[in-house]
Amino acid sequence: MKFFDEARIEVIAGDGGDGSAHFRREKFVPRGGPDGGDGGRGGSILAVADTNLNTLIDYRYTRIFRAKHGDAGSGRDRNGRGAEDVILRVPVGTVIRDADTGETIADLARDGDQATLAAGGKGGLGNLNFKSSTNRAPRQFTPGAEGERRNLEMELRVLADVGLAGMPNAGKSTLVRAVSAARPKVADYPFTTLNPSLGVVRVDMNRSFVIADIPGLIEGAAEGAGLGHQFLRHLQRTKLILQLVDFAPFDEAVDPAKEARAIAQELKKYDPGLHRKPRWLVLNKADLLDSAERDKRARAFVKKIAWKGPWFLVSAVKGEGTRELCFAIMEFLEAKRRA
Repeated sequence: MKFFDEARIEVIAGDGGDGSAHFRREKFVPRGGPDGGDGGRGGSILAVADTNLNTLIDYRYTRIFRAKHGDAGSGRDRNGRGAEDVILRVPVGTVIRDADTGETIADLARDGDQATLAAGGKGGLGNLNFKSSTNRAPRQFTPGAEGERRNLEMELRVLADVGLAGMPNAGKSTLVRAVSAARPKVADYPFTTLNPSLGVVRVDMNRSFVIADIPGLIEGAAEGAGLGHQFLRHLQRTKLILQLVDFAPFDEAVDPAKEARAIAQELKKYDPGLHRKPRWLVLNKADLLDSAERDKRARAFVKKIAWKGPWFLVSAVKGEGTRELCFAIMEFLEAKRRA
């Protein structure tokens, strides 16, 4: 199934029912007085986060959601029936914004989180509410209020502890396959990853974390070049970003240092907060280098790009160094949870 992480919908809540202007009329009750009931509440549109969903595909084909109106009040002090709410189930991690104002209405980050997208109109008052000592036969009543109507933008941000950022063919999908049971597509051409994929990395029996692979970045991604810009938002919820670099490119014209700087620059241009997140450097494809020189070359590379944070030298295809990387990530995440 294609991964849908954006949708635009219109939600229309129900109007409240009108109040009733009614008087009690019975054969042996000559002065029955007012007995008009209130109108019922209009139905609201609600959004609920559901872990059983992982895309917004349902909202690509159905764009308008309406709730029913409340029933009008009636005589004998009978209130109108309120309309049922319409519940829209969305994946955990969905952000919902008002398309006209840009205001964030809801950020449904946990299973069961709920938000009102459009409130139903309040029911009108019947004439019974206007009865007083000086107004014994009121004929006033109020109509039901209109329900809210909104144009909304829905955006899914994948919930993962760790996100991978790197150029196409840096080995991100191979790393995910090496450390988890996920099986993203791997091939010898760029942009084999077209949609985000998640993998659960189990370090011990009761210790695990979720890693996310997004399409490769290229220079200009923050402005829309390539595919990665569409999915950079998925890195915004992560606690740690692994900046993956192809340390042994087949093309001699490719400069790993230039690519490492380009990735950092794209993250910064897209969102300065994303650039400030904890970020580790992972030098991949170490198996293609001579074992006697690769550590020395790695240290020289780190010095060349003036890298200040943690860095790792791995071979995703052979699994070399990945175990140490996973344990280091787990310790980092556990420390974050305790803080």
